Amino acid sequence: MTPTRRIAPDDPACADVRALLEEHLRDMHAQSPAESVHALDVSRLKRPDITFWTVREGDTLLACGALRELDPAHGEIKSMRTPRALRRCGAGRAMLEHLIAVARQRGYRRLSLETGSTAAFEPAHRLYASAGFVPCGPFGDYRPDPHSVFMTLAL
Repeated sequence: MTPTRRIAPDDPACADVRALLEEHLRDMHAQSPAESVHALDVSRLKRPDITFWTVREGDTLLACGALRELDPAHGEIKSMRTPRALRRCGAGRAMLEHLIAVARQRGYRRLSLETGSTAAFEPAHRLYASAGFVPCGPFGDYRPDPHSVFMTLAL
């Protein structure tokens, strides 16, 4: 991460964050049937079991991500997103590294995620695999779904 970038807890209801999350939801619905979209809206990201962060450079929103506690030993990555126009600048990787570090600090033994299965999600699959995530079966409340890829990282 560059010295001027900062990762900090943020409010998913802020105007620029809300716009990014709405972009995220639109894209998820364009790629997967509604019953296979597990992206969270602003109100669900404010639940007490979820912590939400953004990466910013000055006033520019570069990425967002959230960590949901499934149980005291297992966390889930939610709402990882970089604006389309700002991709490939390292902010997504910085957010992922931050979420992994927080999961370790919390004492989680496992960190998991669900993402889409179409070609549009290949960059996300590569990012997660490069951080050590491996394919796994459904976890938490998820069920097998051909539109979902489940990945996990042993911490």
